[in-house]
Amino acid sequence: MRRGYWARVWREFRKNRLAFAGLVFVVMLFVVAIFAPLLANRRPYVYADKGRVYFPIFFNYPELKDADLRRDSFKGFKIFPPVAYSYSEYDLNSIVIPPGAKHLLGTDEQGRDLTARMIHGSRVSIFIGFIAVAIYVAIGIVVGSIAGYYGGWIDMVISRLIEIIMCFPTFFLILTILALVGPNLVNVMVVIGLTGWPGIARIVRGEFMKLREMDFVVASRAIGARDARIIMRHILPNSLAPVLVSATFGIASTILIESSLSFLGFGVQPPTPSWGDILSQSRDFMDFAWWLTLIPGFAIFLTITAYNLVGEGLQDAIDPKAISK
Repeated sequence: MRRGYWARVWREFRKNRLAFAGLVFVVMLFVVAIFAPLLANRRPYVYADKGRVYFPIFFNYPELKDADLRRDSFKGFKIFPPVAYSYSEYDLNSIVIPPGAKHLLGTDEQGRDLTARMIHGSRVSIFIGFIAVAIYVAIGIVVGSIAGYYGGWIDMVISRLIEIIMCFPTFFLILTILALVGPNLVNVMVVIGLTGWPGIARIVRGEFMKLREMDFVVASRAIGARDARIIMRHILPNSLAPVLVSATFGIASTILIESSLSFLGFGVQPPTPSWGDILSQSRDFMDFAWWLTLIPGFAIFLTITAYNLVGEGLQDAIDPKAISK
């Protein structure tokens, strides 16, 4: 598609304040996920003592190995991250402490700082969301383009395969496969990616069937252009708008699936933190440790809502009626 089209889409998208606010939240969450080790870490950015300057958060120093530089016994100049705790750091003297000045979002049943765990847990949600969706979007585009462009018996076979896969409840299919192969970060991403492509394939197939009879495609075929060139150069770029919308909604669904899997113990395994796992571990403390349930639950809710708002904003902006105004 031409740049002018996407410029008009962006202009229409910005008019939707809720969608734009959702995009701002998503970008902020993405930044937090990328820089999580710099935002929550027990090691300081800079430590200067006795004429030497160290950068413990970036480099490992043998003389500072296992040293807790937060203690008063280390008298040098220190600059710590905003959250001076590691996500896996235990403190048996700070078990189930409510939010306060020392621990902004409180601690869990093992004395781990909840703020640090929430920050690092965002990496899991963002990473799994984007990678899993990228996998099934790639598969869906390939399968859908082949079915939609060639039609005939190829389309019939692929369409029946899509219908068969979509007959199975996606979440229970994922749960069954993970029970067989074992839950871990890579398996969760791959399994979600390999089970989510039928929806994208149906969208791409429909777009290809509509566009393959357009004049510019017929003209390209008449001058002898190869199928691969027609697909990649002419049809696929004009089919990506609805795919982008579906992928945005897909990221929200993937984050919810990952959180549900982690809550049930089939997602990312400890000590790697994830919002679903944090929520799961809070079940025995709901009566008196409200923050352990409310904070991760609210984070999941806000993230999914933000992605859905972005998806709805894109859907409205891509609407030809909106662009033609």
